[in-house]
Amino acid sequence: MSDPFADLLLRLRKEAGRSQEEQADAINAVSGRDTVTRREISRYEKFETIPTSHTISHIAVACGVPFEELQREARAARARKRGMQAEAAEEQDPVRRRTLLGGAAIGVSTAAEPWGRLALVLGKGGKIDSASAGALVDRAADLHVQELSVSARRLQRAVESHLDAITAALPHAGAHERALTIAAGETAALAGWVAWDLGEHGRAGAYYKVTSQCAATAGHPPLRALALTYTSYGAATPKAKMELLSQAARDVRGHGNATAAAWVLGRHAEEAAAAGDDRGALRALERARFVYDFADPTSEQPWVRFVTPFRMDSLALSVYGQLGRPELASTADLAIDRLGTELSDGGVVVLGDLASALLRGGDVDQGVYVSRQFAAAAEAKPNTMGRERASAIAGSLPPGERELALHLAQFAA
Repeated sequence: MSDPFADLLLRLRKEAGRSQEEQADAINAVSGRDTVTRREISRYEKFETIPTSHTISHIAVACGVPFEELQREARAARARKRGMQAEAAEEQDPVRRRTLLGGAAIGVSTAAEPWGRLALVLGKGGKIDSASAGALVDRAADLHVQELSVSARRLQRAVESHLDAITAALPHAGAHERALTIAAGETAALAGWVAWDLGEHGRAGAYYKVTSQCAATAGHPPLRALALTYTSYGAATPKAKMELLSQAARDVRGHGNATAAAWVLGRHAEEAAAAGDDRGALRALERARFVYDFADPTSEQPWVRFVTPFRMDSLALSVYGQLGRPELASTADLAIDRLGTELSDGGVVVLGDLASALLRGGDVDQGVYVSRQFAAAAEAKPNTMGRERASAIAGSLPPGERELALHLAQFAA
């Protein structure tokens, strides 16, 4: 059965360039739950069912249209579905409804939300207002936090879509050009990290290069530090890794960069430990922990919000495990206490590094036990850092744990 609202949902999906399955994924990415399926999208577009108001709010964000107008059309569709009299349908504002259903100008005539305002100013060639610019910047920061709880494949679609949105907005940025350039660089860096996790190393390098270009354009060294630190994971040699991290550390010196500096120094410690530089690793880790005492992620660069206490625990476990240090036991106890009874999103990474550290440190029984916990948690809460840890753990398990090693290796593939 055809209906204007069903046709609208179909048009929104096609204008976004998505299949029905991709549309379901996009809506689920907004809601944070896998509740909408390809079959549901098909039923909406055939007017077999009408989305709930809750789902409509997620569709509006996923498609970049104002919720109020989409909800208004849904109400009219429900009235038609119930067979209400024509008078009830005529109570809807015909001008506003025609605007919403009118093709390329969908949802922008009376936009009340930041996404709607953004579409409006782009369509008119005007300048973006502060609320729209702020929405784009905040979304870039939120995506960096999502890497702790969303699989790389799901996150990739959201990150690249947002990068497209900022790219389209930049010519209209006006006074917000620098802020949006930095947000674009932050989003590109995350796109690179996700691409790296998916094995798309060429794409990752291209994204990191663009991030550095954004940093140079905006005159914002901490943004380059973000690109360099991500790049360090894939550098060809230990020397190359350390050179990248040394430059990143210089980029985050000074007031307002404590959280970023703690992360960069922690990564420096991790790579120094891998290279067998015990003294350098311990010194860098000590500096990272000292700097983190002064960190305030809420008032520094938006992307540093992922550098949580859990992430710092993870780095310390990695360093002590690689070096076989006695501090591993007390650090492990502290990390477990911090995790508590309900595993947080960042806790998956901690479990992975704890398992690796215990196996490397010789506590095999406990290491195997935590490895099983990590395997279950990584499946329940996939994120962009789980695959690398699964691979490392699989290679460290004793011969008697072949089944677990195979399971983790498959997860990492």
